[in-house]
Amino acid sequence: MTIRSSPTSNEIKTTIDSALDILTPALRTLNHHIYSNPETAYNEHHAHDSICTFLESLPTTHPTLFPDITITRHAYSLPTSFEAIAGTGTGGRMVNFNAEYDALPGIGHACGHNLITTSSVAGFLGLAALLKKFGGEGRVQLLGTPAEENGGGKARLVEEGAYEGVAGSLMAHPGPKELYPGIISDGIAGPLMNARKELHVTFTGVTAHAGGNPWDGVNALDALVSAYNNVSVLRQQIKPDERIHCAFLETPEAANVVPGRTRAYWQVRSPSLKGLNALLGRVRGCIEAGGLATGCEVEIVEKELYADIKSNSPLCALYKTHMESYNHTVLHSHPSNQVLTGSSDIGNVSYIVPTLHAMFAIPAEEGVFMHHPRFAEAAGTEGAFGEAVTVGRVLGLVGWAVLRDGGFYEGVKGAWEEAVRE
Repeated sequence: MTIRSSPTSNEIKTTIDSALDILTPALRTLNHHIYSNPETAYNEHHAHDSICTFLESLPTTHPTLFPDITITRHAYSLPTSFEAIAGTGTGGRMVNFNAEYDALPGIGHACGHNLITTSSVAGFLGLAALLKKFGGEGRVQLLGTPAEENGGGKARLVEEGAYEGVAGSLMAHPGPKELYPGIISDGIAGPLMNARKELHVTFTGVTAHAGGNPWDGVNALDALVSAYNNVSVLRQQIKPDERIHCAFLETPEAANVVPGRTRAYWQVRSPSLKGLNALLGRVRGCIEAGGLATGCEVEIVEKELYADIKSNSPLCALYKTHMESYNHTVLHSHPSNQVLTGSSDIGNVSYIVPTLHAMFAIPAEEGVFMHHPRFAEAAGTEGAFGEAVTVGRVLGLVGWAVLRDGGFYEGVKGAWEEAVRE
């Protein structure tokens, strides 16, 4: 494709703004549909269908604004994933946007994934509008990435090859204005997040009558409780940014039976993969000791590795600059490299392609953080929607630089290569 003009920075920004101004009512409706129909990991059928139907309608409703968009439902062997691609050319670069839309059990969109979808769809369409108007080679990809909260959708998409050929991956996550204690801002371009892995544990003993012949039993509940207490003692000796959580999945329902089986799982977090592997070894030891002390067999199955995020300074700097053009003050990164101790499967993506995973502030009550019912309320407000659309504009501008500015992209790629070598 021939580039029809060399647009100025003002023309680029005006084009994205005009396109998204036209689409704001439709984006508001899409955001509301997802927010009002919360679906948990790998069950996001309504969200999948709503987004795909919306995207499929655009070449008809706005034929002069957008190029043809190729949409694949149920993409990459995941029933609630999709892929949308706009643009042309095999020689140009491809920019990826990630749309998360899974909710939390019982508290809905308390992590604001409806807003992630809105910002990523807006960024994708803003960049598609630029390609339509100004031409040239380059493609833009929007991936529907299910099961971020629990299930590792992006990790599975990485394994399925969904990010092959991607030059840069972009997304942003909502949060409160006080994301870090004592620091008030409109967000942060490059938060550091923990690596995480799950240990699924089964203790097997011998069932017996607790009153009649308890000496014949081998108590799997004792094994689980011992393991839990061992890990609790370990917490005194872990690093400040490391975390260990546990959920009991199967425990006895009768008090007069020595239980022969219990199940639980632990989530283990550390700021780096190296630190995570070291901490996992210590947690496994605590769990195995519970089995050893009680005579139970222990089965430990490792699942769902979420890597730490490899932050990309050039992408962060450009995101910060463009947010300032919309009167938003964001941090490039935390001044002392403090880790935001949650985890995300976008970390897995950041190990294979340069990645931007920004955080943007939405209006919320003071002290309210993600994964709280009051944050779910905040994620459904008009103010939160407006912030998501603004972030989408900025993501589109960052994506344009990745596609069109060769010198900038070389800096992005070089920073990523250095980060993954660490």
